[in-house]
Amino acid sequence: MATPAPSAVVELLKPLTWFAPMWAFACGVVSSGVPAAGQWPVIAAGVLLAGPLVCATSQAANDWFDREVDAINEPGRPIPSGRVPGRWGLWLAAAWTALSLAVAAALGPWILAAAAFGLILAWIYSAPPVRLKRNGWWGNAAVALCYEGLPWFTGAAVMAAALPDRRVLALALLYSVGAHGIMTLNDFKSVAGDRRTGIASLPVQLGPARAARLACWVMALPQVAVVALLAAWDRPWYAVLVAALLAGQAALMVRFLADPRGRAAWYNGTGTTLYVLGMLAAALALRPLLQGGA
Repeated sequence: MATPAPSAVVELLKPLTWFAPMWAFACGVVSSGVPAAGQWPVIAAGVLLAGPLVCATSQAANDWFDREVDAINEPGRPIPSGRVPGRWGLWLAAAWTALSLAVAAALGPWILAAAAFGLILAWIYSAPPVRLKRNGWWGNAAVALCYEGLPWFTGAAVMAAALPDRRVLALALLYSVGAHGIMTLNDFKSVAGDRRTGIASLPVQLGPARAARLACWVMALPQVAVVALLAAWDRPWYAVLVAALLAGQAALMVRFLADPRGRAAWYNGTGTTLYVLGMLAAALALRPLLQGGA
């Protein structure tokens, strides 16, 4: 039986996609208020879990169940091109699921629960009969939670060895909601294939212009809430910093909205960068509050 080359396996697992959950995990670590000294092995294991394990599992599962769509949109991908032959894509997704659960179990019950929930979302996002990705509202929500909220929660839970503070949970949830808009940006590149295969992404359902406006509002409004919370928690300078990063995103959104399909990738690389910097600023704002037990 033919086996895939290691380079094809790496491509299937999409290392570039690991950044978002690894960054969110780091924000969770920072926001926990727990010193990192003496915790580096646990932090490293958590980063491994967030990116190369759980996120990579979701990518392998998605490519396997999307192989017919990818044959239209991205025929050079490892599975439709035949570089990951037979059922290797499915076997790799299953093996990475088991490995992810084993590492999560070693990190503690809260981390195992978060990882298991994220893996369930990853599979039902792509796999029939549920296949959440067939509807952009539900599919984007599942991915946003897996990429932002759950890794943030996991990072804070790893450090605290307990359920994170309610303020940590509030920020993780708000940035997860905003990430729904980021997921919509990713759908602009595959509108033609999605239409042909019955996937109702938001650009397909609403049209590019309306979907782009929705994505911008969904990204912006949770950040407004973050600014308000930081001000209420007596962290005014951090509130100003997050507001300034949001203002920068708004300026870039104007250019994006003039040509949504042509500039979705551009905005994903510019506006989203400011978004994730705001995540870190918000996490840093919480750190002294939780260290002081306030």
